[in-house]
Amino acid sequence: MVHALRTTVAVAAAVALVPAVAHAGVDPVSYDDALDPGSSVTVTKTVTTPEIAPMPDIVLLVDRTGSMGGAIGNVKANMNAIVAAVEAQAPEAQWAVASYCDVGEPNPFLLHTDLTDDPGSATSAVDGITLCNGGDGPEDQLNALHQIGAGGEAVAFREDSSRIVVWFGDAPGHDPSLGVTETAATTSLTDVGAKVLAVSVGANQLDASGQATRITTATGGALYSGVGAGDLSATILAGLTNLPVGVGASATCDPGLEVTLDPATRTVNSGEDAVFTETITVAADAEEGATLSCEVGFTLDGQPAGEGWTQTVTIEVNDVTAPVVSCEQGPNPAGRTPASDNPDGFYRITVGDNVDDAPLVTVEDTGSDASFGPYATGTTIKLTQAPGATPSDRAFRGEVDRQIRLKGDALIVATDAAGNTATATCEVPPTP
Repeated sequence: MVHALRTTVAVAAAVALVPAVAHAGVDPVSYDDALDPGSSVTVTKTVTTPEIAPMPDIVLLVDRTGSMGGAIGNVKANMNAIVAAVEAQAPEAQWAVASYCDVGEPNPFLLHTDLTDDPGSATSAVDGITLCNGGDGPEDQLNALHQIGAGGEAVAFREDSSRIVVWFGDAPGHDPSLGVTETAATTSLTDVGAKVLAVSVGANQLDASGQATRITTATGGALYSGVGAGDLSATILAGLTNLPVGVGASATCDPGLEVTLDPATRTVNSGEDAVFTETITVAADAEEGATLSCEVGFTLDGQPAGEGWTQTVTIEVNDVTAPVVSCEQGPNPAGRTPASDNPDGFYRITVGDNVDDAPLVTVEDTGSDASFGPYATGTTIKLTQAPGATPSDRAFRGEVDRQIRLKGDALIVATDAAGNTATATCEVPPTP
């Protein structure tokens, strides 16, 4: 990302570029629904990224050759304001300060302070930078970048931190630089996951050979070109609040539930929204009546974004299976089971369901609008079909619970709590 920026704002105005970000996080932070097995639902998921990367480890890498006096003076004058603006949004920020000269000069690379959470130490390190001779045109930045990353390990980055190298200068670099090539310097930075925010001061000589463009592109950073010395501090702060950030997610779900994002990752500038289509899918064999959940933890540049960026999905799996109901031969009052043709109408009503322990069971008369019940599973009945009589239901005797008289056959209707219905028919010859 290359920015051609010639700003005239003061650092006080740049501080205003960092608004409160209490809204940063995922929306909606929770989603509850009831779905059938084998079905899915899509949700628009909006992830608002923070203005400043979480837990930032920020390394200022300064070209301290003579032509940079005015630019360094601008940073010295405003370092307190830069630190305060960043830490207002990321209190856990830490700062390191390093500088470079040319390959033929003493101390071509200096680490003025390793990462520190003390603003005073960071400011003092910047204040202590002194100028050196630049020798020829190109400088020693490749060696310095290599030293900061995995190749030199000069900076002790924290685990899971957001690593940002703010590199500013006004001249191109030797390649190789003290034996370090551009490829080696870039690899050193990518190996520690550091993004490079490069600011080319003056006539954009920092990127004269395309070196700054290539390095910032490879590390997922940004390049600001054509920046006046008096605008350097404002540009640094603007860049820190406008870095590309890759947003993704990792879902941990109960068996039978899946959450996916489309696209899987999205890159936006810090502070902007990353919008996804989230698909929540219930497996076809998911347990009906179960409550399934997922935790979807969103990531920023591959690192967990933390509190406020975790979404909870809770799905009630609908019961879509009807009860199983039957009308079987039952005992007579003496406890004996009749012959298979069951002319005397002794039946046992049985019902079962995969979720509901006690489905509603009624008996409907196919010859009228009469209906009786509810009955428990296992109820035994004496069924009589009397087309000319009034339908009735009364207690019976012995091993038989009820005597039911109907004008037609008995339609046994079982309905579970989800509204699923099943039927069975009990038949008996009409009485003469």
